[in-house]
Amino acid sequence: MQSTMGNDLKDKTVRGVAWSFVERFSVQGVTFALELIIARLVGPENFGLIAMLAIFMSVSQVFIDGGFSSALIQRQERSEADFSTVFYINIVISLVLYAALFVGAPAIACFFNQPILEPVTRVYSLNLVINSLVAVNKTKLTIAVDFKTQSKISFFSALLSGLFGVSLALMGWGVWALVWQTLVSAVLNVLISFYYVRWFPRAPFSTLSFHRLFAFGSKLLVANLISALYAKIYDLVVGKKFSSGLLGLYSRADKFNQFASSNISGILQRVSFPVLSEIQDDDARLLGAYRQYLQMSALVVFPLIMGLCGIARPLIQLLLGQEWMGCVPLMQILSFAYLWDCVVMVNLNLIYVKGHSDYVLRLEVVKKCIAFAILLATLPFGLVPICLGRVAYAIISFYLNTYYTRKLLNYGFATQLCELMPLIVLSLMVAGLGWLCSWWLSNPWLALGVALLVCPLAYAGACWALHLPVFGEFCRMAQRFFKR
Repeated sequence: MQSTMGNDLKDKTVRGVAWSFVERFSVQGVTFALELIIARLVGPENFGLIAMLAIFMSVSQVFIDGGFSSALIQRQERSEADFSTVFYINIVISLVLYAALFVGAPAIACFFNQPILEPVTRVYSLNLVINSLVAVNKTKLTIAVDFKTQSKISFFSALLSGLFGVSLALMGWGVWALVWQTLVSAVLNVLISFYYVRWFPRAPFSTLSFHRLFAFGSKLLVANLISALYAKIYDLVVGKKFSSGLLGLYSRADKFNQFASSNISGILQRVSFPVLSEIQDDDARLLGAYRQYLQMSALVVFPLIMGLCGIARPLIQLLLGQEWMGCVPLMQILSFAYLWDCVVMVNLNLIYVKGHSDYVLRLEVVKKCIAFAILLATLPFGLVPICLGRVAYAIISFYLNTYYTRKLLNYGFATQLCELMPLIVLSLMVAGLGWLCSWWLSNPWLALGVALLVCPLAYAGACWALHLPVFGEFCRMAQRFFKR
């Protein structure tokens, strides 16, 4: 692998990735563990009720952001008027959307034939207004690659709200335990964020700033809206066609894979975007750094996802119990969809860095037309074919994203697949070892313990024996961080 990433970029990357990793996995780890406890207490049906609202919340959050946060990060020069203007826009849009959801709550409850969703929607959607208050604070921390502060904010919010949610679940609050946990988390996030960042809008609304940011952000708004609709349309369709219980199983299977794939991909994306934006005009350096981000992401995500696929049965049995075993095959199939998630996101990130939000919009329109067609084709046949359809879409999405990366930096699908192939093969080996441990050892604790020991050692040993350049670079970056 070419060592074209300068020392300054490497230092920013190491610090950013390390603290972003701490932030994501401390928060997600705490949240995930507490959610597992709540899941045992409230069951799949109540989780399914919250999943039914996911599409409305996700789409609303896209409107609140509107691409303006990405526009602020992508710009190399930003004024106080820019930040203040985005803050005002976020507040106004969040209030409008909350009003729409408040009024539309009866229709949502009627659509899913779940009367309880009417009051739940009206309370749960308050998150939109609360979260809009700190969107600019988070953007400022991302621009500064200050994920250490973000880790503190997110960790304490997740821990305290999670404990509150568990307490309510133990008291028998059911779905309301999940609702109030989320609201408390949002409020704590606002309070702690303002304590650390201490930023408040100091300039009036600027029409000039709005038009300047909207020129880049508007296309991202539409692209992100399409992407959000796709990401949550499955919850909507499964909840409507099947039941809240089956939706709970599907949603939990999806979240297990998200925990490994989306978190690490998100870490690299949020770090690489501001870092690579600094060298967006130097194609040689950008390509070298971009290849390192892509391969580093695959080095970590591929074996994690395939490892989860292999150990799905004892993992679900131990963490959630027999009531949730129906999500095992769904989780295993979805693993092969999330396998490609990291490379799809890194490719898309390059297009953001180069400022081509128009390319992003075109891609999203084409990809999501294909995705919706696949969903409609698989829907009549049940959840397993729906999950298989997601695998097919993930591979198509990878191929389509690389069309523009080849156009921009001559780094296309065939080249990337060739460079990633050793990691794909080794990750499939990890899945095989995990599967063997799961089926040969009847005791789930023993199966999980042996798999968690054997799989990482076998993967690291194989990477070392094959002298994979990306593995060597990963070790050097880790060493660089611990020597600081």
